[in-house]
Amino acid sequence: VQLVESGGGLVQTGGSLRLSCAASRRTFNIYGTGWFRQAPGKEREFVAAINWSGSGSHYADSVKGRFTISRDNAKNTVYLQMNSLKPEDTAVYYCAAGSVPQLLLHPYEYRYWGQGTQVTVSS
Repeated sequence: VQLVESGGGLVQTGGSLRLSCAASRRTFNIYGTGWFRQAPGKEREFVAAINWSGSGSHYADSVKGRFTISRDNAKNTVYLQMNSLKPEDTAVYYCAAGSVPQLLLHPYEYRYWGQGTQVTVSS
């Protein structure tokens, strides 16, 4: 499964962006999927995850209430709506898919990774 992220860019504090993660295969639709981010000099960190059907999701405390993960299995795509962005949200954002339907919270649980998309929030 190949994953391609899009939607990153430069935005001011308080602004919004919507990231998309498009998968190359329909089998993506039965996998738990997540978003991670990595800022310069920092380790990759969990942002949000969603199960295969979209009925369950989980967020890092730092983004809870501001970010929303969703998926459209008809389009083989997962989204991350990011509102009320802060400078500390600046990072490369990665989409990842596991090989099981459940929510997955740790990087080692994910099998497939995208190349990442840069999000920069200016103050």
